[in-house]
Amino acid sequence: MSPEQSSSMNRAGPVVPTAQVISLSDLHGDPAHRGPAPAAPVLDDVNPLHSVRARLQVRVGEVELSVGELLAAKEHQVLVLDRSLDQPVDLLLEGKVVARGQLVAVEGSFAVRITELPVPLKA
Repeated sequence: MSPEQSSSMNRAGPVVPTAQVISLSDLHGDPAHRGPAPAAPVLDDVNPLHSVRARLQVRVGEVELSVGELLAAKEHQVLVLDRSLDQPVDLLLEGKVVARGQLVAVEGSFAVRITELPVPLKA
């Protein structure tokens, strides 16, 4: 054990620092020695979470097969999913369903028209 490690440990184990309660008057101190006033918040009326980016996943369906079946799969083989064409797809955020929708095409790309919001989304 290095001297640094042994100095931070006693016979019972690691030394745990003691927390001290401070009052707000300790933070402000003498008004004559205060620094500049804190700046006003940049975003008064705008929720800062609105600018956070999130990646949604669209789950069209699932199929269960053995690893052997997967290894034996051939090019152009069709895997039938557990959903019919008229069933909604799931929109997932961090693996949790946050909405459902219908697959549509927009200018040659897949898109989703939201049809259900199981959890009401708040602005």
